Amino acid sequence: MGSIVWGKDIAEVYDMTYAAKFDPSNLGPIVRVLAQLARGGAVLEFAVGTGRIALPLRAQGVQVHGIELSPHMVEQLRTKPGAESVPVTIGDMTTTRVRGVFTLVYLVANTIMNVTTQDEQLAVFANAAAHLESGGCFVVEVMVPALRRVAPGEVSRVFTLEADHVGIETFDDAVGQIASSHHWIAVGGRLVRHSAPYRYVWPSELELMGRIAGFRLRARWAGWDRTPFTSDSVSQVAVFEKVP
Repeated sequence: MGSIVWGKDIAEVYDMTYAAKFDPSNLGPIVRVLAQLARGGAVLEFAVGTGRIALPLRAQGVQVHGIELSPHMVEQLRTKPGAESVPVTIGDMTTTRVRGVFTLVYLVANTIMNVTTQDEQLAVFANAAAHLESGGCFVVEVMVPALRRVAPGEVSRVFTLEADHVGIETFDDAVGQIASSHHWIAVGGRLVRHSAPYRYVWPSELELMGRIAGFRLRARWAGWDRTPFTSDSVSQVAVFEKVP
């Protein structure tokens, strides 16, 4: 299946649809953690999107580079103040290389799952390692698969039910760990419909991917506030350190 590309219709409404994620109260903890892990060095964001994280991190004085598969998302980024100071390379985060060595690579908002085969998810880890200095960190934010929240015999669940956004998740292939996210979004007087498959990743599997790529798990939290990760957590922020 390869990587999922966000088209022009989604790129144009992305910021409005996920406006709450752009709130300073949401961004503050993320930016603080990433700035600390950067240790004053240059950082690289895989799937930089419209710059939700990259721009406030750059505003804190961190040198940020980005890789993004969708040129439409980058078009939205380029309209924003400060965007000229965040160089972005169009390409796939499984193989695209950026010049330089970084202290930190990060991948947030479940985007590791947009790569829909295990081999390619492993390639994301390998590509992160190739960009990092010895001892540098790769941070991955991803949800814990929600299969426990689906009743036996059911194959879908509603994960968002709002006046302007309905989201339904379907579990399509348990062997390949493939599910799909379906969205109906009302914005600007029009209805945007979007569906895409993704490959969900179990916490232990994510750690094993890191080990294969030459990382050790340095820390894992339930969120950016560093809440301890437990068997009841619905998401994880995993910090991998490149083994010297």
